[in-house]
Amino acid sequence: MQHPKNAVFLDTVSLSTIVKDGELGDPERLPEFVRRLRPDITDTRALVLFEIKPDNEGGRKEGREQAGRYLAALNGAVEPDKKLVGGTGFDGSLFLEFENGGTLWQLSWRTPEPGVTLYRWSYRREKPHASWKERAAQKEEALPREEAEQRGELAEQALRAAYEGGEWPNGFHGQVYLPVDCR
Repeated sequence: MQHPKNAVFLDTVSLSTIVKDGELGDPERLPEFVRRLRPDITDTRALVLFEIKPDNEGGRKEGREQAGRYLAALNGAVEPDKKLVGGTGFDGSLFLEFENGGTLWQLSWRTPEPGVTLYRWSYRREKPHASWKERAAQKEEALPREEAEQRGELAEQALRAAYEGGEWPNGFHGQVYLPVDCR
């Protein structure tokens, strides 16, 4: 979203397609067993890659390992002037408000090391008649697992609708507050 003119591939696209459609080199140079791997975010114009994981030590380790594998495979297949690196500077947050004044969820992300973006969900308790800004200033709490399981799919659909301009999901009565700048 930050770079609309860039060729950005998400986790539904294989390394082989990224190399071919991103005009980086010869996908046939990729070993057979890695051609179908799919990094989370690859920007073939900025030549950066990100792996997105939960914000904990295990997520950080897994992200580092996966980003390293993907970069090694890609850089073995691309032209010398098109080598990719782990992306940096991808930090931000957004809010989802349920039931127009109900629970306020926050999704935060940060990139503590090149190529590894860590995310976490938190929430603010319901506070009737308070603006979302007042509620955002409330103490952040860990999102209860039961609530995440109950509303997670609805939250994902609402975020996609907000970012991609699609249809709002049935049953979502609230707002999505998107960042103006994710730097």
